[in-house]
Amino acid sequence: MTKITFVQQDGERIETNVPNGSTVMEAAIMNGVPGIVAECGGACTCATCHVYVDDAWVETVGGPSNMEEDMLDFAFDVTAKSRLSCQIKVKDALDGLVVHVPSRQG
Repeated sequence: MTKITFVQQDGERIETNVPNGSTVMEAAIMNGVPGIVAECGGACTCATCHVYVDDAWVETVGGPSNMEEDMLDFAFDVTAKSRLSCQIKVKDALDGLVVHVPSRQG
């Protein structure tokens, strides 16, 4: 199991433990994380699972694919740390990952 922490706008931290091979979006949905809508269910065809990767994790997580970058155009308040959580696969190297949930989804 890999620990993923979601930080809400008010600073509340929601810690989850999910199996490797799932996605950060699935971790959010399985644990009822507010603010992660995931309308397309992880197909990378919407931008409603947008998160900001914590500074300490940006390099480890890596950047978005071209397809993900195209979908991020529909997200609200995109930054260099923006990712679609459906595109981040959970693996051992991400144990302890921290992502921030935006104030609203696109």
